[in-house]
Amino acid sequence: MGASILESACPAPGRADGYARRRPEETLLHALVREHWPRFLERAEEEGGLPRFVVREFEEYLRCGLLEHGVVRLACRQCGHEMLVAFSCKRRGFCPSCVGRRMSDVAAHLVDEVLPEEPIRQWVCSLPWSLRYALAYDRRLCADVLGAFIRALTRSLRRRAKRHLGLRSVDEALVGAVTFIQRSDSALRLNVHFHTLALDGVYVRDAQGALVFHALPPPSGDEVAEVAAWTHAALLVVLERHGRSLEGPSDQGDTLVHEQPVLASCYAASAGDVQLLGAAPGAKTAKLVRPVRLVPSPSEALAEVGGVNIHAKVVVDGRDRKRLERLCRYVARPPLNQERLELHPDGRVRLAFKAAWKDGTHAVLLDPLDFIARLCALVPPPRFHMLRYHGVFAAHSSARAEVVLGREPDPPPQLPLFAPADLAPLAPPAPKHPATRGLILRRLCHQCHHLPSDAADACASSGIIGPDDIARPRQRRTSSRRDPDAPLLPLLEVYCPSLQLSPLCRDAQLRLLGA
Repeated sequence: MGASILESACPAPGRADGYARRRPEETLLHALVREHWPRFLERAEEEGGLPRFVVREFEEYLRCGLLEHGVVRLACRQCGHEMLVAFSCKRRGFCPSCVGRRMSDVAAHLVDEVLPEEPIRQWVCSLPWSLRYALAYDRRLCADVLGAFIRALTRSLRRRAKRHLGLRSVDEALVGAVTFIQRSDSALRLNVHFHTLALDGVYVRDAQGALVFHALPPPSGDEVAEVAAWTHAALLVVLERHGRSLEGPSDQGDTLVHEQPVLASCYAASAGDVQLLGAAPGAKTAKLVRPVRLVPSPSEALAEVGGVNIHAKVVVDGRDRKRLERLCRYVARPPLNQERLELHPDGRVRLAFKAAWKDGTHAVLLDPLDFIARLCALVPPPRFHMLRYHGVFAAHSSARAEVVLGREPDPPPQLPLFAPADLAPLAPPAPKHPATRGLILRRLCHQCHHLPSDAADACASSGIIGPDDIARPRQRRTSSRRDPDAPLLPLLEVYCPSLQLSPLCRDAQLRLLGA
C-alpha cells in the first residue's frame, strides 16, 4: 500500500458492542429477490416490460452491500486494525439498509437544524382507496392533494389561534409543518398517505416585530372532523381539475395503463389487495386472522369524511429531542421490516404485522411473484419528492431564518461587474464544521451499521471524510490540516470493479476478493 502500518499501544481490534458487517446476501429478502426477480422480469417483458427506474431499483439492490461490487477499506496505521465497507445502492424504494440510512439522516437533520423546541403534533391523512392508485405515479396530482390537506390544516390552526389568542386576523398566525409521503401500509399494499409533523401552535409577531410562539390546546374531535371535511371538499375540486373522480382508476386521465401496462397492473393489484400472479389471480390476498375482542377506546382525535381519514393524537414536546427524533424516524421508516418476513411451509411469503388489525388480522401470505409485484409498486417514480416543507419551514418563507435552528447559509460572494484584471480571486467557502459531520456519522453508524463509530469519529475529526464521502466513496482523500501525531490515523482506500485504474494494487485486490 505504500505506507507501512506501525506498531503501537492501540487497543486490540474489535467492537465491544458486537458490531458486524451487514451481509444482505444472507437475508430472506435478498434471497427472494435474487431467485424470483429474473422470472418476474421475464414475464413482464412478454407484456411490454417495466420502466427503467423499477428495473434499476432491483438491479442496484442485488448489488447493495456485496464486497465484489466495490468496497472501501479503512485501516489504522498504528495498530493495524482494518475493516471493509461495501458500496450501497442508495436507492429509496425498499432497500432496508439504504432507506434506513436515509431515515436516520433526515431525522437528524430535522431535529438539529429545522424543528424548533416547540410542541410538534403528528397529523396522519389517509385517502380513499380508489385514489391511491393514481397518487402512486401522478406526482402533480399527489402534490395538489397534499396541498388540499395542508390548506385545511393551516385553516384550522389559524382559526383556533384567532379564537384563543384574540387575533384581529388569521393572517397574523404563521404555521409550520413537514410532510413525509408514505407509499405502503403494514400489509405492503399500495397506500399513499401523508404523515405531517406540524407545530402544535402558531407564530405571531409582537409589537417589536419579533416572532413569538403560542401553543394551542389539543384539537377536539369536532375540530379534527372539520379538517377531514375541508380536505374532502377541496379533494373533489382537485380531482375535477385533473379530470378524475373518486369512482376508481378507470378515468380518462389514466395514461399509465397505455404507457406502462405491467406497472399499472402491479399498482392496481397492490392497491386492491388482490393476487396478480399467484395461484388464484384476481382473488383477495390470503391473510392470517386470530379471534379478537374489541374494546371500546376513549374518544381521540380521529375523524373520517368521505374516505378521508384524519388522525392527530400523537404530540411530542419539542424540548424532548430524543423522542422527537424517534418520531421523525418513525414517519420516515422503510416500508419493509426484514424481521417480520419469513417463508411459509407452502412456499409463500409470510409478512407479520407489528400490531394486529381491529379484525384480528396479524399477517399476510403472498406468492413470491406477488411479493415482487408489491415491491415494484413501492418504488417511487423519478422526481417524486417524498419530503415536503410547509409554512415557515418552506424554503421560500421569509420567516424561515427566524424559526429554524440551523444557521442560514451566507449568500455566495460575487465579484464586481467591471472588476480589474489584477483583482485577487475569491476565497473558497469554508467547509462544514467537523464536529457536526462526526455527530451525523455517529448517528447513522449506530442506526444502520454502515461504519463503526470509532472510525467515523476518527475520519470526521481529522477532516478526511464526511457523510457524502461515505455515501459515494470513489477516491482516496487527504487533508493538509491533519495532525501527524494524532493517535489514530485512518487509511481510506477504494476498490471498485467498474474503474479501469483501481487505487489498490493487484495484491490488495486479490486479498479483498479472497483469492
